[in-house]
Amino acid sequence: MAREKEAERAADAEGTPERSYREQLDFLNPIARPLASRKLTRKLYKCIRKAAKHKQIRRGVKEVQKFINKGEKGITVLAGDTQPIDVYCHIPIMCEDRSLPYAYVPSKSDLGAAAGSKRPTCVIMIKPHEEYQETYDECLEEVGALPLPL
Repeated sequence: MAREKEAERAADAEGTPERSYREQLDFLNPIARPLASRKLTRKLYKCIRKAAKHKQIRRGVKEVQKFINKGEKGITVLAGDTQPIDVYCHIPIMCEDRSLPYAYVPSKSDLGAAAGSKRPTCVIMIKPHEEYQETYDECLEEVGALPLPL
């Protein structure tokens, strides 16, 4: 029984190979602006991994929305392939009202994996912390430099 499950998992893994950045761009929402470049996306995932290690992330629409309303500062990272967009389309507006930097990345499954979860997630807020301050500042600078949508 256990061997059968292992064989099924191996078959599933072979059947769904990792998609490249270019392939993920095909599944983006129309509101996914400003979109992080491939290089910035990797930096954001790295920063999320470090923040998750120190328990300095907020994950999910409900939690991120609550802490944005409370006035917490950080970088908000949204997944560009979330359907329906009604689930989280208000988050960028909240970020703009409070002058918080935000960016979209192409994949919610990669975003969830970077946070140390098997479950995909559509919104993560990275809070600053001295352990990974250099990486955080780099990401903050680059996300802040991205052009805001009209």
